[in-house]
Amino acid sequence: MTPDDPLLKILVCPLDKGPLSLLVAEDALYNPRLRRRYPIVDGIPQLLPSSGEQLTDAEHLRALRRLADREPGS
Repeated sequence: MTPDDPLLKILVCPLDKGPLSLLVAEDALYNPRLRRRYPIVDGIPQLLPSSGEQLTDAEHLRALRRLADREPGS
């Protein structure tokens, strides 16, 4: 999955139904609101609530930095 994949526009978090961000280096989708990361296995997002993992404060900050570094104009 790539950051410009049209699938990213329709995939949502199974818990809060909000948008997800792609963490390319980790091959995962991330919900910064709930601090939950969902793996992508063999190109298939694993979006069951039980598939997500809670990130620590430090992991959350690293994920936010990676997402900010990817934005245009950063």
